[in-house]
Amino acid sequence: MKKIVLGILASCLSVMCFSQKIDKIINAAEVSKIEKKLSADDMAGRKTFSPEIDKAADLIAKEFKKNKLQFLGSSYFQEFSMVKTKLLQSVLILNNDTIAADKYYAYSTAANLNYTSTEGFDIVSIGKNDDFSKTIKSLISAKKNTLVLIDTSHTTRFKRLTGFLSAARFASPVQIVFIVTTVTNPAGFKLEATNETSEQKLKNVVGILPGNSATKKNEYVIFSGHYDHLGIGKPNAEKDSIYNGANDDAAGTTAVMMLSRYFSKMKNNERSIIFVAFTAEEIGGFGSQYFSGQLPPDSVVAMFNIEMIGTESKWGTNSAYITGYEKSDMGKILQRNLIGSKFHFEPDPYPEQNLFYRSDNATLAALGVPAHTISTSKMDNEKFYHTQDDEIETLDMNNMAEIIKAIAISSQSIISGKDTPTRVKKD
Repeated sequence: MKKIVLGILASCLSVMCFSQKIDKIINAAEVSKIEKKLSADDMAGRKTFSPEIDKAADLIAKEFKKNKLQFLGSSYFQEFSMVKTKLLQSVLILNNDTIAADKYYAYSTAANLNYTSTEGFDIVSIGKNDDFSKTIKSLISAKKNTLVLIDTSHTTRFKRLTGFLSAARFASPVQIVFIVTTVTNPAGFKLEATNETSEQKLKNVVGILPGNSATKKNEYVIFSGHYDHLGIGKPNAEKDSIYNGANDDAAGTTAVMMLSRYFSKMKNNERSIIFVAFTAEEIGGFGSQYFSGQLPPDSVVAMFNIEMIGTESKWGTNSAYITGYEKSDMGKILQRNLIGSKFHFEPDPYPEQNLFYRSDNATLAALGVPAHTISTSKMDNEKFYHTQDDEIETLDMNNMAEIIKAIAISSQSIISGKDTPTRVKKD
């Protein structure tokens, strides 16, 4: 019993010690300064491929430089290319019937398509009672030539899908053809299409704080958030057309920048820490997909992806949840490190939303990394999610600062090398 009491007392003293130092670095005033700049109207919603998202990237890189982070590559910008296609002409014939242009979509980055049969294609049907979204996601990630026959009951979903798929994507030899039809067993298939293709550049913003330990500096802990948002849309009733994305996810990006400041001042990390602001999360998570291919996944010990922490969680202030809590023991480690504090983490209360696979942690998690998203967003009724009203005035800066501090304190034993979270089952 004496050992237990002494252990709890030591944990409490440790938290108090961290709190005294951390309050001078991470506080509501400093958090607000960064958040205000990232979510300002002159950032025009940080839309992917816009000049304003480059402006945001420069702001993040400037903070990384100020905190004396090193480059992971040749600069703070991790650049990669996407391919944008514009359909010039196409004809699709299925079982001798010419399909209307608004009833099919060829998901491809090729300049020319010319097929006269289904040979080389997997054929998949999405029936009336099938889970449309889940099936589509699995087909796109499978990376096989596929002919997808979609029941007419999913017509509205198909139209939304084509809007999503028309964005730029990584160059790929894979062709996926979606057709809204009553046909389930195609005897004849012919597709001719010509696309105009163009290359478009994107960039993550990445900095690294090398570890102090000779044996652990090649082990990485990642803090991440995405800095893109939705840009400018149609004006709402208040004639506001800018999707500022203050909570989604300027809040998470602000946290990453503040954590880089904190750990660069503390200089007590045995493992190396990578700080990354991802691009293109809103159009398919392309930034995190590219980043995940640049590191051996076995070298990544843990990933703290931070998404929408500007509002209170369902438990009120001084709390947040961890997606995929049950998939590794990382959440338990964080909880243990917060003994004696007023803050608490909880398992994701919205399992039906499948949040673990809906943010930038997903790609590394699928590779076995204990990669989890920390959030407070009430996903069953978050009032300003993806609206023009997601502005800094709707956020709680004091609570947001407490969340960032809790992440810093709770991650300490992982950064020091004392704790290593269990791996996530590869998917």
